[in-house]
Amino acid sequence: MKSVDPDSVRQHAAIRRVIASIPPGRVTSYGEIATRAGWPGRARLVGRVLGEAPAELALPWHRVLRADGRSAFAPGSRGFREQVRRLAGEGVLVCNARVDLALHGWERNLDALLWGPAPSPRKKAATAAPRKTRTAR
Repeated sequence: MKSVDPDSVRQHAAIRRVIASIPPGRVTSYGEIATRAGWPGRARLVGRVLGEAPAELALPWHRVLRADGRSAFAPGSRGFREQVRRLAGEGVLVCNARVDLALHGWERNLDALLWGPAPSPRKKAATAAPRKTRTAR
């Protein structure tokens, strides 16, 4: 009988928790999930965990994309069409088989999330001291 590796069980559980926490209308990549789960560099493991997950877990698999915003499914395949349908139902647009991660990515800019938008830079002209000019003698 094959023994269960406790490290593997922890990895799978952490990855499933991260996937389950992706909010509707947001997407993320396999690599980002692995990093958030505490296993950076294990993007392929995320794909395996998703593929092996029982349907009753109801993980939002459709919110997981490649790092470039493309689906892991071939365009036009049944899986691709289902993913596009589910994402569209959440307001995520798939254009040319790609999702704009800057627009729909999950917490893509942590600084903006924590601190709000960056202050707009002040114009130099408004803050610069008047320049002295040389006069001819």
